[in-house]
Amino acid sequence: MGLTEWAYSLSESLLSEPLPRRWAHSLGVAKRARSLSPILGGDAELLEAAAVLHDIGYSPAIATTGFHPLDGARFLRDQESADVRVVCLVAHHSCALLEAEERGLRGDLETEFELERSELVDALLYCDMTTTPDGTPTTPTDRLDEIVQRYGPDTIVGRFIQRAAPEIHAASTRVEDRLAKVEAGG
Repeated sequence: MGLTEWAYSLSESLLSEPLPRRWAHSLGVAKRARSLSPILGGDAELLEAAAVLHDIGYSPAIATTGFHPLDGARFLRDQESADVRVVCLVAHHSCALLEAEERGLRGDLETEFELERSELVDALLYCDMTTTPDGTPTTPTDRLDEIVQRYGPDTIVGRFIQRAAPEIHAASTRVEDRLAKVEAGG
C-alpha cells in the first residue's frame, strides 16, 4: 500500500463516521494539495498524505490533549507505516506552534516534532486555509473570518488564529507566487 493510499484509508477510518464534516474538509485539503504538485516535485505525495491526515487529531478515538495537531502527530508517530515527515507536517500544520503556546503545549510540540522544510509547511498551511470546513475552495481571508466566527474571537482558537493571520497570509502569498512562476514558465 502506497503512502497516499494508506493516509486516505487511515484518515477515513478515524474521521468519516464520527466527524463527516471534518472528513469532507480533509478531502478538500488533499485535493488542494494535489493541485500544488507543479511546485512540489518529489514531495507531492508527501504533502497529499499530510493534507488528508492533518486533522485526524480531532477524532474521538485518538484525541487526548484536545490539541489536534499534537494528538494527531503522536498517534501517527506510533503507526508502523507513518512517514516521519508526514508526522512532522501534521504536528506543525497551520501555525500550530502559536496555538500550542496558547494551550501551554508549545514545549511539547517543539521537542517532540521537528519542523519540516518551510516550502512544505507553507503548502500545507495554504491548502488548509483555502478550504472550507465542508471541503470547498475559499480564500485565506474568508477562512480566517469563518474560524473566528465559529470559535469566537476570545477563545483559544480565536486568539491564536488572529495572531497567526499575518503568517497565514504571507505563506499563502508565497505559495501563490511559486505557482504563478511555474505557470509562467519560470
